[in-house]
Amino acid sequence: MSAAIAVRGAVKTYGDVRALGGVDLEIQPGEFFGLLGPNGAGKTTLISALAGLVRLSEGRIAVMGLDVVDDYRVARRMLGVVPQELVFDPFFTVREMLRLQSGYFGLGRNDDWIDELLANLDLTRKADANMRQLSGGMKRRVLVAQALVHRPPVIVLDEPTAGVDVELRQGLWAFVRKLNEQGHTIVLTTHYLEEAQTLCNRIAMLKAGRVVALDDTANLLRAVDGHTLRVKVEGVLPADLGGAPPERDGDWWVFSSEDYGQLAERLVRLRSAGVQISEFEVGQPDLEKVFVDVMRRAG
Repeated sequence: MSAAIAVRGAVKTYGDVRALGGVDLEIQPGEFFGLLGPNGAGKTTLISALAGLVRLSEGRIAVMGLDVVDDYRVARRMLGVVPQELVFDPFFTVREMLRLQSGYFGLGRNDDWIDELLANLDLTRKADANMRQLSGGMKRRVLVAQALVHRPPVIVLDEPTAGVDVELRQGLWAFVRKLNEQGHTIVLTTHYLEEAQTLCNRIAMLKAGRVVALDDTANLLRAVDGHTLRVKVEGVLPADLGGAPPERDGDWWVFSSEDYGQLAERLVRLRSAGVQISEFEVGQPDLEKVFVDVMRRAG
């Protein structure tokens, strides 16, 4: 089976600026894949090349085995892209926009699927509203519907929840998860790293146009210090509690360990030493720490 997305030696330059510096990437059908990086890392350039909006200076990209340049007509049907920018026509209603988008793909009788999209994205009540009357969050959901109107097997979401409130964000992710469970390949770029950690099975991190980390999400999280125990104590902390000494973080003492058992033992030792604990928190590794560490080492 062909990869959902295959990127081979992708290079894109704008004069002296090298936006992509030789990206190699393969995303399998049915994956929920995260594409992360700081501003200017090359994420949007890569997505634009994938969608046929820019031509690579070197290299090739294929969607479901179809070259995005040589087989652009068929490759484009395989792909749905939700852009980062709010791009819309102010002269149409929501339903008219989706019917127009359907027409681009030769879909003349698509109202049943349009109604399903409107319902899943909580847009039914706005179906006959003019696009310019919608809030920023509503417009973004219409962009999601536009990207899905032709039922593409590969869906690219470029910062889809920017400006979307918490309730609507949860509804959007429930719908996208359902699409993924039905076999759609999802590629997500986001600055909300907790979203990527929760949703993505595998993650690539870009910096300065290059892939600097690529692995399963669980493996990336294991690469940093494991669980943490943060405690606030009354009085002075004993000098020797066994194991690695804790770090100071303001009013908190932070113990790190690879498993919860060792942290539980630390709590027992604190109580045995007569330490009065006023507050404590147990934390897990998070993607933000991984991201900062990877970017620092890549720099």
